[in-house]
Amino acid sequence: MRRLVFAIGVLVIAAAAAAQEAPVVYVKAGHLLDVRSGEMRADQVIVIRGEKIERVAPAAQVSIPAGARVVDLSRMTVLPGLMDMHTHLTFDSRFHGYRGLGISLPRETLYGVLNARRTLEAGFTSVRNVGASGYSDVALRDAVNEGEVPGPRMLVSGLLLGMTGGHCDDNLLPAEFHYRAEGVADGPWAARAKVREVIKYGADLIKICATGGVLSKGDLPGTQQYTFEEMQAIVDEAHRLGRKVAAHAHGTEGIKTAIRAGVDSIEHASLIDDEGIRLAKEHGAFLVMDIYNDDFILQKGAEMGMLPESLDKEHKLGQLQRDNFARAYRAGARMAFGTDGGVYPHGDNAKQFPYMVKYGMTPLEAIRAATLNAAELMGWSDQVGALEAGKFADMIAVEGNPLSDVTLLEHVRFVMKGGQVFRDDSRR
Repeated sequence: MRRLVFAIGVLVIAAAAAAQEAPVVYVKAGHLLDVRSGEMRADQVIVIRGEKIERVAPAAQVSIPAGARVVDLSRMTVLPGLMDMHTHLTFDSRFHGYRGLGISLPRETLYGVLNARRTLEAGFTSVRNVGASGYSDVALRDAVNEGEVPGPRMLVSGLLLGMTGGHCDDNLLPAEFHYRAEGVADGPWAARAKVREVIKYGADLIKICATGGVLSKGDLPGTQQYTFEEMQAIVDEAHRLGRKVAAHAHGTEGIKTAIRAGVDSIEHASLIDDEGIRLAKEHGAFLVMDIYNDDFILQKGAEMGMLPESLDKEHKLGQLQRDNFARAYRAGARMAFGTDGGVYPHGDNAKQFPYMVKYGMTPLEAIRAATLNAAELMGWSDQVGALEAGKFADMIAVEGNPLSDVTLLEHVRFVMKGGQVFRDDSRR
């Protein structure tokens, strides 16, 4: 017992010593947005020890030692790092439809390295990557976590799970190729097995296709694909193994079936009706509605290789999705920021904020969707989403007040993740 007590004491002393040795940085914020209270606080200092925030206080209450490392953002507004809950970092927006068939798995992974940097430098310090080929997103996440490449914190899904011929399959090749996507699984037990497989190979969450989609060939966004029994089996297996489930779902019935099956988030939710909104509120499911990229698809999709049928689908769907976003917001549904990055160029994520404001949210509510709400959906509320003691030092800075002009978030001047500066244009 004495040896055990001694060993524990040594560990405690070592941990305390390590904490004391961690570098300390003082960030001077001209204004700091407290996303929890909505208060804009002037002349604040954020004390960072190592990767985490130790203290946030008015400048008058913080004594900065001589020779200390100081980051001077006294002309800037500082707020938490932003979070995008629907990205595809290994996808490139230039290669849609048949053009995408020429992209190898190694090339896709390398695109991911480039896009991770672009996303981080745009101020998005955490993302969910909801779909990639061959576990390229797992490799990217691990490289970011090891400090080998710069990028946001990531939760990744690996393969997309779906039915034969559905949105998560690949229907571009003719029958003689006998090709089907790696994530295809038909029937409840096959779907359970696929959940186990993707978790085995590194998935943090499960992504399913509950309905058809816009950018896939030969299916309809409004039609349900996976059955209730299949979705329920996937959710049961994923939750039992400690993973959340995100459901791609445009169609009205598919949305409601997925919510009843217990998914944690509905992606797109384009044709959600009042009953679907009510179910989402009752079950605590988040809505992640990508209401910016309609403009990109309709303006640039053809030159990016999108199929004519995809453009036709988007013409029919885009405005309905935006109107339903407004309805869901007014009804009090829980909403998290997600853009479908990879459909449009990575790094343009913040272009969605003005659309969220146009369709009902205040700038603060839109920012909360990309901070507090997103952190809750990720299961990381104790680590990120606000500038508070004990959380990771993930923060951005802009010139001006984003509560007055949310488009300022498209022009981030400073990015810090885990106490490390990845972008600093604050003195230009």
